[in-house]
Amino acid sequence: MQIYAQSLGKYFGEKRVFQYISFELNDGESLAITGPNGSGKTTLIRILCGLLRTSEGILAYYDKDKKIEWRDLYHQIGLVGPYLELYEEMTARENLNFFARIRNLNKSGQWTNELMSRFLLAGRENDVVKEYSSGMLQRLKYVFALMGRPKILFLDEPTSNLDQQGIDAVYEIMAEQKQNGLLVIATNDPADLKYGDTCIEINA
Repeated sequence: MQIYAQSLGKYFGEKRVFQYISFELNDGESLAITGPNGSGKTTLIRILCGLLRTSEGILAYYDKDKKIEWRDLYHQIGLVGPYLELYEEMTARENLNFFARIRNLNKSGQWTNELMSRFLLAGRENDVVKEYSSGMLQRLKYVFALMGRPKILFLDEPTSNLDQQGIDAVYEIMAEQKQNGLLVIATNDPADLKYGDTCIEINA
């Protein structure tokens, strides 16, 4: 799989967020996006995963030279970001089951149980999400993002709100994703940036 981006730019009204962002990313490669707060890192991530449209430039995804349409790309993407919301009145398991139904995933699989264990949430599946700490919520977002074994994993501030055990689990996932697909991270943490083969710096 390949992500092809040429001269991407984003405007909100008259305000320019960024422009002239270009890169190619292929299977087994990773991209780190860095820059000052407010420079547009999150905006770029949201464009790359289809939550926002680019104002200018070309963004395309290919699989063996065949262009992938957005409707087909949706099931191949995993995303973790601080702006993603869970249903706080539901349990973690109910959230996971709801998400699985939407994306036609196997909700009872061993893989989901393994992810819950890897992210230190085993035994807390039946707790309502509003009782989770900020770190537990962040770890649960990783379970959501990885349930479908995505070919492309987008991580915005990947280690925020995590203790060292959670950070270690994230770094293991990041290393595995680089072996099995594409990884894109937005961060200013030097430790996170080490997982990017290529780095793009956005200047505010």
